Amino acid sequence: MTVNTALLHRVAETSRRAVPFMLDGRPTTALEGDTVLTAILTQRAQLRRNEFSHEPRAGFCLMGACQDCWVTTDSGERLRACSTFITPGMALRTEAADAATFASGGQP
Repeated sequence: MTVNTALLHRVAETSRRAVPFMLDGRPTTALEGDTVLTAILTQRAQLRRNEFSHEPRAGFCLMGACQDCWVTTDSGERLRACSTFITPGMALRTEAADAATFASGGQP
């Protein structure tokens, strides 16, 4: 038996168009109109791990102010998952760079 470990489970609006995207190098889908945060949390139990404490993160304020929900694109762009809509072909990374990278001013 397969256990769904997603944090969010859809109970309505499941008929929206599927949007393919890449998550940590693996192909998956979301639904049109989903934020990046929703797209990821319907696939897994956490958004990412904190780059300093390694504690699991899943978003906090859900309005773009706290920056707890950031993820990066494959090109290195950092974005707020709670206020960015998923787009077809988007390639996202949830693994955080180590603290030394941030301390030196490097890109995640």
